[in-house]
Amino acid sequence: MLLFKEKISIIMPAYNEGAHIYQNLKETHSVFKKAKIRFEIVLVNDGSNDNTYGESRRAAADFPNIISINITSNGGKGNALKEGFHYTTGDFVVFLDADLDLHPEQLHYMLKVMRDDQAEVVTGSKHHPDTELNYPASRKILSKAYALILKILFNLPLKDTQTGLKVFKREVLERVFPVVLCKRYAFDVELLANAHRLGYKVIEAPVVLNFRRVMKWGRIGMKDIYHLGMDTMAIFYRMHILRYYDRVLERPEDSKNCVGIK
Repeated sequence: MLLFKEKISIIMPAYNEGAHIYQNLKETHSVFKKAKIRFEIVLVNDGSNDNTYGESRRAAADFPNIISINITSNGGKGNALKEGFHYTTGDFVVFLDADLDLHPEQLHYMLKVMRDDQAEVVTGSKHHPDTELNYPASRKILSKAYALILKILFNLPLKDTQTGLKVFKREVLERVFPVVLCKRYAFDVELLANAHRLGYKVIEAPVVLNFRRVMKWGRIGMKDIYHLGMDTMAIFYRMHILRYYDRVLERPEDSKNCVGIK
């Protein structure tokens, strides 16, 4: 990993990951400890009905710099990430899926890309030409179709918004999180579209994705696809018809009430 003087915060939202969350936290902790940088891992249990929270607390007791947060009812990945941000203190904030389909070792390269390209946001992309995928064909088709829709609606300079590995400079989240309304399906789109709209440099990096889910669509069903589409159109309506984001972000008092400031 690059020589980093800054502190890195990793937020891991988790839902019913009890079978392997202890080992995944241990593995993530090892990656950053070996890199000899300042870091913290914030595990957010999103209302799991298994032993995810108990196992994450065990990991927090066994390894320094792990913080275990519990949300009693399932509110969605976006909600968990926003809640976890309250507990971070890093200069850079990483979103990392708790199942480790995307291994945290890849963050070495993503941080290098961020620094070399002077970007404020780097998101992993399944459609980058250098990406290595072990991924169901059905999910590839869905992902590419959705990327085309986002290009038309928001002119995002991205081919993929949904990959669960992203790096942000802290200031981006402090600025954008207060206007993000989606808690579940289109959370990533709302966050990235507004970061891009505010002039932050948002770029993609290749990833190695080892898809472990045995279900045909992973955790995505037709109901999820429907809600993703509805949420996406709601973001378009707020951004381009209501101009909601522009109005809120122009008010100076909102920058003082960021979710990242305690």
